[in-house]
Amino acid sequence: MPRRSYDHYCGVSRALDLVGDRWTLLVVRELCAGPRRYSDLFADLPGISTDMLATRLKDLEREGLIVHHRNGMRSSYELTEDGLGLRPVLDALSVWGMPRLGERNPTDAVRAHWLALPLGHAVAEAIPAGTVTVHIGETVLHYVISADGVTHHDGAAASPDHEVRLDLAEATAIATGSSRLQI
Repeated sequence: MPRRSYDHYCGVSRALDLVGDRWTLLVVRELCAGPRRYSDLFADLPGISTDMLATRLKDLEREGLIVHHRNGMRSSYELTEDGLGLRPVLDALSVWGMPRLGERNPTDAVRAHWLALPLGHAVAEAIPAGTVTVHIGETVLHYVISADGVTHHDGAAASPDHEVRLDLAEATAIATGSSRLQI
């Protein structure tokens, strides 16, 4: 089935032609920290069907935003350089959306790594440059802060400058701006 287009000669329109479908940017969010397996993507996108995830991954691969690595029985998906260009878009959406979260509903799914983008701002406020490993419960990620900005990655840094342990409530308070990160 051919993809729908706005048919507007406009950068925003063209971008939405590529990544404006439901679930697409959330798949990209999941890949921002590094390669992920299909089963991990499916587990961390509650509510998505297997057909929808497969379709979005194929669309993103066709558009050159992700690459599918096949290694025997194990395979993974990873953002390409072009796909990584969406990180600032997701970051801007995160900054815009965090104050609009409000109270968490009992039916709201939550994953600690979904706080990675807004926590990156808090980490960068706390230290001007370096590497910080952040533990949020069982979830571990690390940030690299440099003159080029802040990036986050799955797992602990090999030799971090700082290490922080938070529970989900603390991480949420920091991500929403109601609390400050102390390093």
